[in-house]
Amino acid sequence: MEILDKLFGSAAKVRIMRLFLFNDGENFDISDISQRMDLDPRVVRREVQLLEKIGFLRRRIYFKQITRKRGKKIIISRKRTQGWNLEPKFPHIAVLTNLLINTHLIRHKDILRKLQSCGKIKLVILAGVFIHEPDSRVDILIVGDNLKRGRIVDVIRSIEITIGKELKYASFETADFNYRNSMYDKLIRDILDYRHEIIVDKLGIKVAH
Repeated sequence: MEILDKLFGSAAKVRIMRLFLFNDGENFDISDISQRMDLDPRVVRREVQLLEKIGFLRRRIYFKQITRKRGKKIIISRKRTQGWNLEPKFPHIAVLTNLLINTHLIRHKDILRKLQSCGKIKLVILAGVFIHEPDSRVDILIVGDNLKRGRIVDVIRSIEITIGKELKYASFETADFNYRNSMYDKLIRDILDYRHEIIVDKLGIKVAH
């Protein structure tokens, strides 16, 4: 990531470009981008305006769904707002996709470092976005002992911010995972029986399957 940050001028620009490349056709306003990428709105506005100026983004007026809680009721409304989406005619989309998407989105050691605070990690499997398999059931599977669910949510969120995409993930205590695996649980089999990448294996999964 450090090389890309230097190449494109800032980490913020890389995150924002990845957000739009991963979500081709979707509209995002300044608030959306700021919240999803954990960036200062002023930084977002500056980078978006630069990306619009070079033709990477196009400005759009669209209706955004707003969800609010009023007591126990959930109120859904629509708000007319200004946002941006990826300009499909931008001539270098394929090159940028190869550079920013079809590459290692985050180093394995960085994922493992983040997960150290989540419990005693026994197994970590990457699939989906990390190996460019959009049909995978999950992007990351985490197995361990005494897992801290809240911390896992925080770690997944930090990885999402880094790569610019929401992740599908599953986490299991070791005993639960072993039981599900022995019973040929569909989710577990859909991960293990299809292409995936194991970056931590203290359960012998590599040998068994």
